[in-house]
Amino acid sequence: MVASPLTAMNGERAVVFFFVFRVLSSLPLSLLPHALSLSLLSVFSLFVEIRADGCLSLFKTRPGASSGIMLGAVTLPTMMLSKLIQLSRAFSLQQIEIGELEHMTMQFWAASACCCGVLIFLSILMWRASYNKNPHFSCSVWDAKFSLSCVILFSVVCCISLATISHTGFNTALKLLWLLCHGFAAVKLIQHLLNTFPCCASIGEALLLTSGLVLYFGDMLACTISKVCRLLVSPELVSIRYGIKRSEIGIIIQGVLLGLLIFSAVFKFVIHLWEYFWRADNSESRQNKEIRRSLIFFASLGFNMIVVAPSWMMIVLDFDVHPILWIFQFVLSEPLKRLSLCIYWLGLIYASVLRFYNISKNSKIERILLRKYYHLLAVSMFLPALIYQPKFLDLAFGAALAVFLVLEIIRVWRIWPLGQLVHQFMSAFTDHRDSDILIVSHFSLLLGCALPIWMSSGFNDRPLIPFAGILSLGIGDTMASMVGHKYGVLRWSKTGSTAAGIVSVLAACSVLLPLLASTGYILTQHWFPLLIAVTTSGLLEAYTAQLDNAFIPLVFYSLLCL
Repeated sequence: MVASPLTAMNGERAVVFFFVFRVLSSLPLSLLPHALSLSLLSVFSLFVEIRADGCLSLFKTRPGASSGIMLGAVTLPTMMLSKLIQLSRAFSLQQIEIGELEHMTMQFWAASACCCGVLIFLSILMWRASYNKNPHFSCSVWDAKFSLSCVILFSVVCCISLATISHTGFNTALKLLWLLCHGFAAVKLIQHLLNTFPCCASIGEALLLTSGLVLYFGDMLACTISKVCRLLVSPELVSIRYGIKRSEIGIIIQGVLLGLLIFSAVFKFVIHLWEYFWRADNSESRQNKEIRRSLIFFASLGFNMIVVAPSWMMIVLDFDVHPILWIFQFVLSEPLKRLSLCIYWLGLIYASVLRFYNISKNSKIERILLRKYYHLLAVSMFLPALIYQPKFLDLAFGAALAVFLVLEIIRVWRIWPLGQLVHQFMSAFTDHRDSDILIVSHFSLLLGCALPIWMSSGFNDRPLIPFAGILSLGIGDTMASMVGHKYGVLRWSKTGSTAAGIVSVLAACSVLLPLLASTGYILTQHWFPLLIAVTTSGLLEAYTAQLDNAFIPLVFYSLLCL
């Protein structure tokens, strides 16, 4: 039985619809096809989510979380469209080239293709379950016709839009094939994530992660192909130009993540072979096997980070020196400021982590409040650096993400001698959204603060955009939880007082904007759109059952771009 619109429209879906409507209402007429495609994607994702409400047995998702399909499907495409609106303003002012605008257009369509591909995959799964007479699934002919209509209309709009930015029909076909590869890769990846890491994420959270990874590494692959073609063939004979001018820091971060991805896949294969030989040789003690396994791990990691990843970086971007030496040169170009900032960060981390770890072991304080202290720690660490050393903070975020990934790999695979120690330490800060398989909260907090900063590189006419993650998570989410837990009476959700979060972010903005003006920023942020952005992200924090660290900064960033 199909739910009525009023019954189906819960708080989370209403906020998501308003979020999409706010972005669509700010579109110029030149982006009308993009508006139509995002509208179709929103309606299709709502339809799939409603049909999947009683069908979550398809995958073992995170307990206590709703499917979140609609939120996961529209967040990344809407964010790309908001960025496209911002770049359209820049292009009209002749501050960027047409290539940058076309690159962001392809990013929007690639993100949409990833999400649309996963929605089609989920629809097929539900249809097959209904065909097999599963009592929890029921799909009518009307459902199939509606889904097919959305997919066809989306494809037609995509073809028309790509034809307007392509010089030839072959170029259009090539771009459509590229988008099709994105959709296929997203489907395979979300299957792998949900099956390999059961009970670690909702479908919406997995969809956001999947589309982000496919988009990020797809961009890396396209950039690499373009560069290799120019190296193998004479540049005068090759007109391939992909993307935008990339900074050294951006390439280094991409290279490090690429190296860790390759390392994880290769080391997992080596471990399987090694375990086979372990079974064949029972004379060796377990401790010696663990030591040998550890030596292979760290040797492989070092080789990837020193040789493999820098080799890719030097192919894509013409570094004059080895990227590791470039990092040292960059840090020492302003030694007093940057080394002082490193000392400040290390001291703050050491004191805070030691204090919070002892509290978590010996105190009865609620875990959710303890974790919010880390949000305040993020504010005290990142806010001064973002104002006075933004480029160095970009690099530091990449380094922190790499360290987190390595520690999580060590924890999951229990690499001697750190694996068990890291597991015990990290378990002291987990809550119901983490599992023994994966601990994701620290990743979501770090990326929630970092992504708005990384995305705002280049042209930026909205000074608060880089602060979207710090404001929404470090201040808004923290104050909502703390004030709501202690004083909240009218509770819209279980996570805190929404009013306290909204007021605290607005108060922080009123202090931050004059401070930015004193450092040379040209202020173009108006208060009414800012109020809408803060209120929408606050309401999403109140109503969503998804991992708010992942979604709220992206929603807030998207609304600040308008």
